[in-house]
Amino acid sequence: MYCRNCGKEVHPQAVACPSCGVPPHLEKKFCPTCGITTQPNQSLCTKCGVSLISGSAAGDKGKVAAGLLGIFLGCIGIHKFYLGYNNEGLIMLLVSIIGGIVTCGVATGVISIIGLIEGIIYLTKSDEEFAKLYVRGHKGWF
Repeated sequence: MYCRNCGKEVHPQAVACPSCGVPPHLEKKFCPTCGITTQPNQSLCTKCGVSLISGSAAGDKGKVAAGLLGIFLGCIGIHKFYLGYNNEGLIMLLVSIIGGIVTCGVATGVISIIGLIEGIIYLTKSDEEFAKLYVRGHKGWF
């Protein structure tokens, strides 16, 4: 990760940049992923394509919430809707309901297992890896 103020590499959990002393996400001069110069109003990095809108202001979804939703309500795809994957959520919901009726609940069981697995995967990822894959990267399945 790179400091958005000075462009120097910093630890992802750093409170302040060791080079400039500013919190690494405070300014908008550099891309936090690749370190190239950016404009203050720029929303995507032109080099790596990462979102430059800061953390929670960008609507970053929490991995714990997504993981727990996947584990407990994965059979109806709530974790997919939470992450903004409406198509995938709708697929899980319809397969669970319609497929569950047609197969006497077997399809619902399969979708429940998929939700459980995805919830566990979300919870085992680091915060940065979760955000990179599922929030910014839009990886819809597993």
